[in-house]
Amino acid sequence: MKNVTDSFVSLGHWPSAGSFGFNTDILATNPINLSVVLGVLIFFGKGVLSDLLDNRRERILNTIRNSEELRGGAIEQLEKARARLRKVEMEADQFRVNGYSEIEQEKLNLINSTYKILEQLENYKNETIHFEQQRAINQVRQRVFQQALQGALGTLNSSLNKELHLRTISANIGLFGVMKEITD
Repeated sequence: MKNVTDSFVSLGHWPSAGSFGFNTDILATNPINLSVVLGVLIFFGKGVLSDLLDNRRERILNTIRNSEELRGGAIEQLEKARARLRKVEMEADQFRVNGYSEIEQEKLNLINSTYKILEQLENYKNETIHFEQQRAINQVRQRVFQQALQGALGTLNSSLNKELHLRTISANIGLFGVMKEITD
């Protein structure tokens, strides 16, 4: 500490001759130099440092405000997206329900149309069976009629003689003549 006080005392004893020299005593000159530099920095740098800190504070505050605005916008977009998701989920559920309803309706329509087709096929089958029965009955009738006619012709031919045959032909010709006169 004695050196520091000595250096201050020695400042007061500088010769006024105007000579310039270097003080090589580091312990004596460093505190003076530091105090001068700090004084100049504080005096001149105070405004610059204050402006730099103010600008930095404004940028930080602007960044915080922008972040808050972006956060608010992101929250708003998230809510909109959630609302759209709920809407899409509701529509999907509705489509699912409608799809199941439509599938059930189509299934019932298919079953009903299948029953109708089966009824029609049953009706066609019954009509075909009835038609085939009628055709078989008609064929049997024709054969029976042909056999009866052949039997009657055979009986007539065997029991008719010429004279009876000629009288039957004459009677039939007479009948045709009378029918012709009635129609004319």
